[in-house]
Amino acid sequence: MPGQPGGGFMQLLIMLGLMFVIFYFFLVRPQQRKQKEHEQMIKSLRKGDRVVTNSGIHGFIEGIRDDGTIMLKVAEGVKIQFSKNSVAYVKKKEGEVDQDKEAGKEK
Repeated sequence: MPGQPGGGFMQLLIMLGLMFVIFYFFLVRPQQRKQKEHEQMIKSLRKGDRVVTNSGIHGFIEGIRDDGTIMLKVAEGVKIQFSKNSVAYVKKKEGEVDQDKEAGKEK
């Protein structure tokens, strides 16, 4: 009935609950999934992997230390020490064919 007090309050609670559910499924869950994938990628790093850091530096992993750092070879005779967490993604795993070079050969 239109004259009942509190009817608008219940609708407000339902709308806020619905907004929370939408917020959770579109923002929180994808971020958690992405974080888990990144952690798994960090755990699977191996010597020889071609990686790209968050700062955009490309290189090959020369060594992995127990303190959570990696030695990255960026050029002949140039090695830089990074935190494992600074690796954005693995461009090529050791032993895999580089798809960028293969695509260039086919043209």
